[in-house]
Amino acid sequence: MKAIIINEFGGTDKLIHTDVAIPEIKDDEVLVQVRAISINPVDAKTRAGKGMAGKLKSAFPITLGWDISGVVTATGSAVTAFKTGDEVFGMVNFPGHGKAYAEYVAAPAAHLALKPANITHQQAAAATLAALTAYQALYQQVNLQPGQRILVHAAAGGVGHFVVQLARHIGAHVIGTSSAGNKDFVRALGADEHIDYKSHAFEDIVKDVDVVFDALGGDNIVRSIPVVKPGGAIVSIPTGVQPEVAAQAAEKNVRAFFFLVQSSGEDMQAIADLLEKGVLHPYVNHYDFSQMDLAHQQQESGSTRGKIVLTIA
Repeated sequence: MKAIIINEFGGTDKLIHTDVAIPEIKDDEVLVQVRAISINPVDAKTRAGKGMAGKLKSAFPITLGWDISGVVTATGSAVTAFKTGDEVFGMVNFPGHGKAYAEYVAAPAAHLALKPANITHQQAAAATLAALTAYQALYQQVNLQPGQRILVHAAAGGVGHFVVQLARHIGAHVIGTSSAGNKDFVRALGADEHIDYKSHAFEDIVKDVDVVFDALGGDNIVRSIPVVKPGGAIVSIPTGVQPEVAAQAAEKNVRAFFFLVQSSGEDMQAIADLLEKGVLHPYVNHYDFSQMDLAHQQQESGSTRGKIVLTIA
């Protein structure tokens, strides 16, 4: 089968297109013939030697990727939730070795859900790691409530555009930051307010929010502390929160913390339900599997609207 591997960390020139054996499945796994995959910042970071590189450095050759949508072609002896021919999607083995850059993926059944019939494999692949991050952060980590105020940094990005939609669905008041060119997009997602981060310092405009969702990192966490009301939270997904920053937030009775998404078929099913109902609408940038280097370069540009998805078959 076709696959893309890396034998060492580095630039996009380290992405090697090759042929490998179709994986064997364990009793609790299914074999998925992949139709589409999506990539995330962690893919490019790991390829470059950051991200999940520390966990995977002993696993060369590494097959990157975690987000898949496809068709079940075989099931393990202990699997009862899926059968051959089912269309499924999910985030596989994260954090760990997902091995998604391939025509076939051995995936734990517990990490998958049935793909809704009203969306494409490309849309389904887009609604995996990024959508799970948004879902788990809002519903499980900060328990966002109707009427609360949330500031979403990078609201037009992969995770951000799902956070805006979910927060709006919950009934929160949503403030999204992005470039001016993405203002209409962010508002169409459901944001009540938009801030052009290039023209305005958000901390000069925003105040008394209950939650800040940060997909940017850097000094955004420190800058966000003054805009959060006591008892609120700042959740960061790209970087850890330094102890001194967490302490500074705690002085204001604000919880600032790093959150890493986890594979969950149960949560994927919740996302499937939201996709089926039309609550979530993934925005897809289409690439072919042969264009993985270009897809990684676009991901690293930091200017992608929505999600990058590659079609395999």
